[in-house]
Amino acid sequence: MTNAPDVGAAARQFEPCGNFVAATPYGSGHINDTYRAFFDRDGQPTHFILQRINHNIFKNPVGMMQNIERVTSHLSAKTAGQPDFHRRVISLISNRDGRVLHIDGDGNYWRAYHFIDGAKTYDAVESPAQAFEAAKAFGHFQKLLVDLPEPRLNDTIPDFHHTPKRFAALQKAIEADIVGRASLAKNEIDFALAHQSLTTILLDAKLPERVTHNDTKFNNVMLDNASGEGICVIDLDTVMPGLVLYDFGDMVRTTTCPAKEDEQDLSKIKMEFSMFEALVRGYLETAGDFLTREEKQFLAFSGKLITFEIGIRFLTDFLSGDTYFKTHREGHNLDRCRTQFKLVESIEQQQDQMERLVESIAL
Repeated sequence: MTNAPDVGAAARQFEPCGNFVAATPYGSGHINDTYRAFFDRDGQPTHFILQRINHNIFKNPVGMMQNIERVTSHLSAKTAGQPDFHRRVISLISNRDGRVLHIDGDGNYWRAYHFIDGAKTYDAVESPAQAFEAAKAFGHFQKLLVDLPEPRLNDTIPDFHHTPKRFAALQKAIEADIVGRASLAKNEIDFALAHQSLTTILLDAKLPERVTHNDTKFNNVMLDNASGEGICVIDLDTVMPGLVLYDFGDMVRTTTCPAKEDEQDLSKIKMEFSMFEALVRGYLETAGDFLTREEKQFLAFSGKLITFEIGIRFLTDFLSGDTYFKTHREGHNLDRCRTQFKLVESIEQQQDQMERLVESIAL
């Protein structure tokens, strides 16, 4: 993306009637640039979320926005009439041309969403109750999209959760070692190579393709400030065809560990079983009636797979010179990789107990 975009000019494309006041960075996403844009409309303050899409990562912004428009329209129709229905689905704002995507003179892609008041996201889970609500929200999201009409959604990022191809990319990065970092990550490379057999298990299971979120980090569910309910699933950039286990696995990855994704003190990295149980119960409360028996059987395994997959993605990016994920310090992606691999180890230590829990609840 080009540097120093004119955020104010982009914001004005989505608020033609008000006077632009300011735009401040918002959220903690790794990929897009997100702002909270403030306007004055005839003496009344208003605000919305403005995002510059990273078109180096999302190489088909038009196709991605087509997905988001279709999905949000379908979700809105399915939730119409429910209490607070206007807060339960993110709502796109059209620009002056009546479109949901604005392209500025420098080739930047912009979009805007209505701000959802009275709810917020959390970068780290604080209780099993929060984990339950997040899983329940993601399960409900999947359930509402089971009957999304044809045609098939666009593949926003082809092979996004194709773990064997992610592993092949890692192998190429190890061999090329273009920035001379392989020696700094010897232990992590050895760990990855020793776990290669994990990569094909879900694909070999021949599970049904569904509409999935594909980035179910805990902070992609907004929790109501008053009730704590998970009211809205956000960040729909990677909504596309996939396996439900990708979504549940990423919930396990991001919700069961009390430490941050880039925690450098690995003694803090562990999977808390109480959080896993909350995820299973919350997810099955809303998704249980449409999942097949085979999908349920892989719930416990999926957390290990997706955690390993994200770990090798961080490692690949570190070895490639940090070209995908935003970094804020030297070795940031290697730190992220280490936390993921430590979490894989913790999951492995509790795998039998996890499988028994799923069996007792779902099978």
